[in-house]
Amino acid sequence: MQLKLHKVKVRDVRWGDVTKVQEGVLYVDKASALEAVIDDAFAKVDLELARPGESIRIIPVKDCIQPRVKLSGGKEYFPGFCAPLQRAGDGATLVLDGAAVVTCGSIVAFQEGFIDMSGQGARYTPFSETNNIVLVVEPTDGLDKHKYEAALRTAGLKLAVYLAKCCMDSRADEIETFEKGSIAEESAKFPGLPKILYVCMSIAQGLLHDTYVYGTDVKMSFPFLLHPNEVLDGAVVSGNCVSACDKNTTYHHVNNPVVRDLYERHGKDLNFLGVVISPESTVLAGKERNARMSAAIGADLGANGVVITEEGYGNPDTDLCLTAKYFEEAGIRTVVISDEAAGTDGKSQSLADATPEMNAFVSTGNVNEMIVVPPMQKVIGDPKAIALLSGGSAESLREDGSMYVELQSVIGSTVEIGYSRVGCEWV
Repeated sequence: MQLKLHKVKVRDVRWGDVTKVQEGVLYVDKASALEAVIDDAFAKVDLELARPGESIRIIPVKDCIQPRVKLSGGKEYFPGFCAPLQRAGDGATLVLDGAAVVTCGSIVAFQEGFIDMSGQGARYTPFSETNNIVLVVEPTDGLDKHKYEAALRTAGLKLAVYLAKCCMDSRADEIETFEKGSIAEESAKFPGLPKILYVCMSIAQGLLHDTYVYGTDVKMSFPFLLHPNEVLDGAVVSGNCVSACDKNTTYHHVNNPVVRDLYERHGKDLNFLGVVISPESTVLAGKERNARMSAAIGADLGANGVVITEEGYGNPDTDLCLTAKYFEEAGIRTVVISDEAAGTDGKSQSLADATPEMNAFVSTGNVNEMIVVPPMQKVIGDPKAIALLSGGSAESLREDGSMYVELQSVIGSTVEIGYSRVGCEWV
């Protein structure tokens, strides 16, 4: 399986008569872009632009999506949503590198977040460095929240594909290649290298806590194996309304640094077996089942080691602990990546659960760390939404427009696949 990412660098975004990339600038035909996302579920739809360094706050944010489209090996992008059901991960994909679609609109209050394009808050989110096309919507009166989330999720994906599709004739500034055969083929090529599996735990708890693979909600699934290229090529889509700090947005999935780093070392000092998507359940029986089945997949593949990443915190901490426990009991060395909810002083127990087998832990930061973010000259969305966001409160928004919030209010600030800037230092 060979995937070539044709990256077109986007260094600025502006409105234009035609959607195209020219000399590093993404020009967006606003009228045509809005036509691409028309939906009866929306009473109002608008687009805004937000560039790195600008005094802009986007709140509340639902998802972030990298504009992409297939050049070969498939049609459109995001199979099961904007493309017919087809296996992702093969052929060529156009990527507008440096651009992002950001969906904005209040759905379930406390489980959304914000992005600051400058100031203290910008330090904690990677999306302060992307040129953002912000999709701002208001639902029709009385629209069911599940239908609203589905409409907004799909609209964001459609906009991302539209932008990339308009730029298909652009010349790539860089081409990245990801190539890996079957597990049997790679094991024959690298018989002496340790076999490493990646378990990507994914929110699948219902009540708008959902992850989609090939258009299907994984809460109805058992753990299953994907080729790494499938993850990097749009098979996995976020449907999550969870705390902003550690939700895996759709942008995160296609740029998953654990997948990319394991790929970089494949054939050198390890044999990268693949990616197990393991749903995070709300009930103990589901947690047990998925943890045991993930470990069984690893054992059947002959894995020597596994990297496990969590999504969310609190209830999913038990999924994390059980998964680590059963891999270790199967003789498979385990490393986990997670964030911590250690209180505003950093002195509380970091996880809601624990197990002695989980003794190799990489932290992506404390979600409860308090920060002050300065006022912005422009707010896209609703500044008062901070009162309802996880990590915010009615007192968070100050008269001058600054905010006193926990780190967990910032989109992607402690995301547990490691696509962030925070962590821990030994002192």
